Amino acid sequence: MKADSVPEQWDLEADVVAIGSGAGGLCAAITAQDHGCSALILERSDQVGGVTAYSMGEVWIAGNHLAKGLGIDDSPESGFRYVQGLAAGYADEVAILNQAIHAPVALKYFEDAIGLQLAAIPDCPDYYYPHSNDSVAEGRLLEPVPFPAASLGEWQFRTRVSPHVPYGMTHHDIFANGGTANMRNWDYATMAERMGNDERCLGPGLAAYFVKGALDRGIPLLTGVNAEKLIGDGERIVGVQAKRDGKDIFIKANRGVVIAVSSYERDPAYSRTLGNLIDPESMVMQTIDGAHLRLAGPFGARIARVPDGTILGVHTPGEEQEGDLPLWRGALPYMGLPHTIVVNRAGKRFGNEAFYRSIAHAMNAIDGNSQTHVNYPCWAIFDSQAREKYPFGGVMPGQDLPDGMGAKAGSLAELAAMIGVDGPGLEQTVAAFNRYSTAGEDPEFRRGAFPWSVTMCGDPNQKPNANLGPLEQGPFYAVPLHRLAGGGIASAGLLGDEHCRVIGWDDAPIEGLYVAGNSMARLDNGAVMQSGMTNARGMTHGYLAALHAIGRPSILLDEALARRPQAEAAE
Repeated sequence: MKADSVPEQWDLEADVVAIGSGAGGLCAAITAQDHGCSALILERSDQVGGVTAYSMGEVWIAGNHLAKGLGIDDSPESGFRYVQGLAAGYADEVAILNQAIHAPVALKYFEDAIGLQLAAIPDCPDYYYPHSNDSVAEGRLLEPVPFPAASLGEWQFRTRVSPHVPYGMTHHDIFANGGTANMRNWDYATMAERMGNDERCLGPGLAAYFVKGALDRGIPLLTGVNAEKLIGDGERIVGVQAKRDGKDIFIKANRGVVIAVSSYERDPAYSRTLGNLIDPESMVMQTIDGAHLRLAGPFGARIARVPDGTILGVHTPGEEQEGDLPLWRGALPYMGLPHTIVVNRAGKRFGNEAFYRSIAHAMNAIDGNSQTHVNYPCWAIFDSQAREKYPFGGVMPGQDLPDGMGAKAGSLAELAAMIGVDGPGLEQTVAAFNRYSTAGEDPEFRRGAFPWSVTMCGDPNQKPNANLGPLEQGPFYAVPLHRLAGGGIASAGLLGDEHCRVIGWDDAPIEGLYVAGNSMARLDNGAVMQSGMTNARGMTHGYLAALHAIGRPSILLDEALARRPQAEAAE
């Protein structure tokens, strides 16, 4: 390890220093403090909660005790097999097992330690249910019980909320009233009451639970602090050099530094070279720009990558987020609704619009004959039925599209000419899709065959298939869809071991340096992603990193690995 100039005097000191105030950093600090060590958190922006607060707040944990309490038969081993079978060979089996074993333990720990309250989302299935033998119809996807943000005191308005999610509603509230497709039927009285009382659900609620846990322990939350470099003494990482109010400050880490700063998607060069994403837009805050790579890189930190697709998104003119940046919304909730399809320049569909994993991988396909992305650019095409019944981006049902958002025409041929799409191709595609909608089955891309798709972007009132509906009533609309980075979920990250120690190119851990959440390479997922995995990873990684840093590493993985040969022999 290279040695830096260790300062003669430190400005701050803690046993565990967490960089980043999302679930990973907060959970690391809480765990360290609970075990008799000091901790502090460095946050670059002026608000805490990180990308966790921007999320839908789902936490995916197989074999959790909450599901068991509802009589749901599940286990961590089944969750391990579920991920293993879908990772397409890109995951590390030990990493999958490590997450499967420790996620239920971390959940119970934070429930007991900080009063974290999660609940199973009723009737919310795994992505690949029932197509995977180890998928379940409900119980693994958890969400926070509404959190009273006033209990955060002076940190109430310094803890992030999200411009992307209706955080006055739980998933259960939304799904019980017909989902996104039927938002006219939502219980807006409950939403108004919660918003008035600042009771936070979804990602803002989840982040607030962990912020409260840190505050209750007196853990310093230092905002406006930009960690610029790590400090090593030749043997281990011993501290952090940061900038605050234009001045350098030096923070000593007696036992370890935990990097939990999410991904790199706000850096276009990193997105292109590491994520292979060309000019993606982003839904997250500007500070998510690859700080973990710049911090750990000088010490030989190894980077690993798994394949991942690209999310499609839409911008409604006039919608902005912090920094006067355009507010981009994921298109998933809209493009899988009835009377809506997504097409390429040939006017052809290229995936299951109601299942973003299908579209995401297909969108980046390159035709070797022409060396072009055949499925991008692409457009959402829908008719007046969809416009009357369903939202699209920030446009409510029944509203016309604002100027600059898309095109509108009386016929499909005219619409195709306006956007530069092959007209006959589009007409043939719509004719075929209309037949599928009448039959209730999509033989090309299996749209409507995944119950999760019905939950997330289907209309339960649409028969015979909640995700299928013909495009037959003009006028017709086209909205260009744009590449979005993963909302903090990246294909590349720092390689970490079972204790979340950062691994170097020499395959040895970098002593004193840990990684958590989206900053860690997703070798516990491989080529698959499932709603709630990232929040579960952040919570679990923070827990494991802190335990090792303070000298109490978990031995559960070793025990499980020792049992595996016996179990295999018994089979």
